Amino acid sequence: MRVFGVTVDDETRCVHYRTEVDVIAIKFACCGRYYPCHLCHAEDADHEAQTWPTDQWAEPAVLCGVCKGEMAVRDYLAATSCPGCGARFNERCAAHRHLYFG
Repeated sequence: MRVFGVTVDDETRCVHYRTEVDVIAIKFACCGRYYPCHLCHAEDADHEAQTWPTDQWAEPAVLCGVCKGEMAVRDYLAATSCPGCGARFNERCAAHRHLYFG
């Protein structure tokens, strides 16, 4: 799976968010491309970001940078770690939820 933006390692960390637990990329609803964060999308894409509407939360739209497994939006929002490999997710990402998920 290709991840766009300025990543700093192969676990999808980027120049904006690169702590040990910053290991997800989000497929943006507007373009179908994975980006590590909203800032990477804003810098790279030629369009404004659109959020995932709730009726599409069953779509696989979150990528674990550790195991490269995809998960549905609703599964990601209910998790604190990857269901595939157990990698912990950054709990502070909840502050940005409105930027990705409607």
